[in-house]
Amino acid sequence: MLRGVCHPGGQGAAHAACRDPYLPSRLLGQPCFPCLARPGRRRLLTEYSFQENGWGAYLAERLVRRCDVVNRGISGYNTRWAKLILPRLITESTGADSIAAVTIFFGANDSALKELNPKQHVPLEEYAANLKSMVQYLKSVDITADKIILITPPPLQESAWEKACLAKGDKLTRCNATTGQYAQACVQVAKECGTDVLDLWSLMQKNQDFSSYLSDGLHLSAKGNSFLAAQLWSRLDNKLSALPSLLPYWRDVDHTNPEASLL
Repeated sequence: MLRGVCHPGGQGAAHAACRDPYLPSRLLGQPCFPCLARPGRRRLLTEYSFQENGWGAYLAERLVRRCDVVNRGISGYNTRWAKLILPRLITESTGADSIAAVTIFFGANDSALKELNPKQHVPLEEYAANLKSMVQYLKSVDITADKIILITPPPLQESAWEKACLAKGDKLTRCNATTGQYAQACVQVAKECGTDVLDLWSLMQKNQDFSSYLSDGLHLSAKGNSFLAAQLWSRLDNKLSALPSLLPYWRDVDHTNPEASLL
């Protein structure tokens, strides 16, 4: 879900008692790179965002040697569950200085129709409250609002998703109008909390057929990943532009005395 980054000499090592079982051990030691963290909710949207052409992979490539992009997206999760595990992913001991930015990307599961998918469904008012709670938690561990970006769910292409549902013997479990209500709630939470927001639901539908952005009506296609990556980078670039390139270029390392260049 989340990621954090820290420069050499900065804070960011987690105490052993607070270990996040998902974090690689090298981030639990003495980290040397700042970190970009993102909690998120579903497969091709977040958990698999580092697959080929994924938006997470795009960000990682743009930030190579400047910032580690850490993916904490978990397939099928909603804000009700994410709110509970967030304190395990980012703690006060993580060190706010080690986190360059955090994205929170939920809504596609929360907006599932209650009568057809009660397990993932979260009522609209609770969804907004959960988002606000997560932002408030991040602020409580000294991650400032200017480092936080909320991302709305993308639009739903109903005919394509209905086809995918029918293939599994299910009825259509979502509708785009309902997803739009959750997107609007996400935008409102961002305004109230003073964070940035990426309104993916509106942007993808603006003056165009958005079906090509989705692989099955719900999950992002390669084109959808590229769209999200470009939109998100336009918001991250200003936040992260001051991050230096860490460690010298190999041609600049003194091969006769590498310690002088690297330590």
